[in-house]
Amino acid sequence: MAWLITKYAVTAAIVVLVSEVARRSDRLGGLIAALPLVTVLALIWLHVERQPEQKLASHAWYTFWYVIPTLPMFLAFPVLLPRWGFWPALAACALLTIVCFALFALLVRRFGIELL
Repeated sequence: MAWLITKYAVTAAIVVLVSEVARRSDRLGGLIAALPLVTVLALIWLHVERQPEQKLASHAWYTFWYVIPTLPMFLAFPVLLPRWGFWPALAACALLTIVCFALFALLVRRFGIELL
């Protein structure tokens, strides 16, 4: 139980750190947020929990493919935010990401990569 609490605490602390840095500096906050912190933490947690190397490698492999269809959201959000406001822009970006992911999954399936 202590291990699970530690994982949550460290992970939450990093999210809070990113938001606090972003409050003070858009550029630095964006840079830190762009780092694959969640993936690095997940790999660390999996390693510490003695998961097989193949599990870690597979996690990194799929993370790469899942990141690509999320990128249009980061271009759409700044455009939609002043026009629609925060919540509608965020909802539209979530929907855009879902659509991009579905289309991307169909595209890469042709190359033998199964994302769904």
